[in-house]
Amino acid sequence: MNDLSDTIIICKKCNKKTEKGILHKDGFELRCWKCPECGETWVHPGDMKDYEEFQKMKHKEFQVKLRMVGNSYTVSIPREIVEFGEIKRDEIVKVSMDQPEKVTLFFSSVTKKFIKRK
Repeated sequence: MNDLSDTIIICKKCNKKTEKGILHKDGFELRCWKCPECGETWVHPGDMKDYEEFQKMKHKEFQVKLRMVGNSYTVSIPREIVEFGEIKRDEIVKVSMDQPEKVTLFFSSVTKKFIKRK
């Protein structure tokens, strides 16, 4: 199936052919088209949908329980986060302590999905 990113877009204001580009926003690479004449920019609707979903989730706060499993502590990751990032079960996750009260998890599949689009 063809993708919108393969389409030639003509600016309504200037009647000029737009140029393909990438817009970097909050760690996302959004495919876009920009008019070389007036500077108007259009973002790929699929990329914009993913970005808007991320923005909604970014401001949501989840409360999870810290549990002991064997000799390790665990926390559950809410389904919304796992489904949004298309995180796979048994995926290796990088964990780092950024500040005394802040732990960060890095999922490589999420990075591949949103930063390195085909």
